[in-house]
Amino acid sequence: MNRDFAKSFLGAGWKFPITVDEATGRISISQYEEDIKEAIKIIIMTNKGERVMRPEFGCDIHKYIFGGMDYTTIMQMESEVREALINWEPRITDIEVSVEMTENQDNPLINISYVVRATNNPYNLVYPYFIKEGSE
Repeated sequence: MNRDFAKSFLGAGWKFPITVDEATGRISISQYEEDIKEAIKIIIMTNKGERVMRPEFGCDIHKYIFGGMDYTTIMQMESEVREALINWEPRITDIEVSVEMTENQDNPLINISYVVRATNNPYNLVYPYFIKEGSE
């Protein structure tokens, strides 16, 4: 069986950020597990209320940017990301989120572990959450 056909149910979408495939001149596409990973990043990066036609979409992690990074804030950030992924990414399950501060305490790392429902394969994603403008 063709590997692409066997995984086609995982989905495909425009690559994010949107780019043009130089070989074909078409919009680049991400597929399968890569599409899921990009969807997770989009959910985290989107503020609730940012999408006019779907204001509840996204993650409210951005409201913690200017607060002190204490234990309570970190727990709230973890909960916010976990709930957003449960609500908006139905292709994953067994979601675990941990937020760790970097040595300079400026940029938390969001560690996300999840299992792709359709294949039962586990994955990890580390999302560096840049607080200071222009540090990305």
